[in-house]
Amino acid sequence: MLQLNFPVIIKRLALLLLLCPMTTLDSAEPWSSELKDVRIRSSADRTEQNAMWWSPTDPTEARPLLVGLHTWSADYLQTGSSLPYWQWCQQQGWHFIHPNFRGANRTPEALGSDLAVQDIVDAVEWAKAHAKIDARRIYLIGVSGGGHMSLVMAGRHPEIWAGVSAWCGLFDIARWHGEHTKGGKPDNYARQIESALKGPPDTPARRADARHRSPIAWLAGAGPVPLDIAAGVHDGRKGSVPFQHSLDAFNAVHPQNIPLSETDIASYYATQKLPSGWPAAAPNPLFGKRQPLFQAHQANTRVTIFEGGHEIVHEAALNWLLLQEKGKPAVWQVKNPIKLSVQGDHSKSGL
Repeated sequence: MLQLNFPVIIKRLALLLLLCPMTTLDSAEPWSSELKDVRIRSSADRTEQNAMWWSPTDPTEARPLLVGLHTWSADYLQTGSSLPYWQWCQQQGWHFIHPNFRGANRTPEALGSDLAVQDIVDAVEWAKAHAKIDARRIYLIGVSGGGHMSLVMAGRHPEIWAGVSAWCGLFDIARWHGEHTKGGKPDNYARQIESALKGPPDTPARRADARHRSPIAWLAGAGPVPLDIAAGVHDGRKGSVPFQHSLDAFNAVHPQNIPLSETDIASYYATQKLPSGWPAAAPNPLFGKRQPLFQAHQANTRVTIFEGGHEIVHEAALNWLLLQEKGKPAVWQVKNPIKLSVQGDHSKSGL
C-alpha cells in the first residue's frame, strides 16, 4: 500500500506557495472580450508593446482616461486587483488602458527602467490619438509593483497626471532588496531584482541603477501632482513591502520641508503604534473595515496608513481620483462617494 508522508507533503506545498509570486493580484480570470488587446509602438526602442484598452461607445465629448498598472510579478493580462479599475471606467464612462510596461519586474527592460517609463507615456499618447480624452483628467493608479511605478511616474512625468493613487509601493529598490535578503540569501523578490540589475545592488553601478529605477530618485518632482499614497499597517509583516516605504515616499516629495522624522517612522513600523504627536486619522466610510489609522497632508500630497495589509481599497482610491483636475490643488474630502460595483472581493492582494 502507498504510504503518504503528509507532514512532508504539507511542508513542500507551503514552500511552493511561499516562493510562488502568484497571489490574488495575479488572477487567472481573463479580461472581458469587451476590452481590446492593442499593440503600441515604443517611441524609445521601436518595439511593439501590448496593452488592454477599453473606450465607451461613441462618446460625444472628451472623457477622462484611467491608466491602471499591473503588479510586480504580473503583466498587462492581469485582472485581479486591476479588474475594478475597468469596472469603474464602465460605470463612469471613462477610457481605460492597462499597459504592459515590459511585464514582470525580473528583466533589465522592466523594473522602473527608462523603457518601461516611456511605455506608459506612449500608452497615454496612443489613447489620446484613438479616443476623445480630456487632457485635464488623466489619472494613474497602481498597487504593489504598480504602486512603485505610479510613484516613479508621478515624479518623472508630473505634466501628464491630474491625479496619481499609489498603494503599497516600494520606495527604494536597493533597500527593499536588503529587506528580502536573509542571512545573505535572497528570496524570490530579491532574486528578481538581481535579474533586472544583472546582479545585487552591491556595486556603485548597480546601486546607481537601482536608485534610477526607484521613486527615491524622482519624487521631488511630484509636488505639482495630486498624489495619494497609502499602505496597510501590517504590510511588511503580512505583506511584502514594509509600510515605511510609503511614509518615506511622502517625505521625499517635500525635501525642503520633511514632514515626518525618520526616528518616528522607524518607531511606528517597529511598534505599530502612533508616535507621540502623530494624530489618529479621522474615520472614513470609503475605507470600510480598513479604516485609516494615520494621515498626513502637505500641499498636493497625502499619505494614509490604514488597518490592513498589502492591498488596495478601490473605492477610496477611485472616488478620490474622480475629484482631481490637472492644474488645480488636490481635493481631499469626498462628499458624495460612488459605490463601485465589483463582482467578488478584489481588494486583498500580494505583490
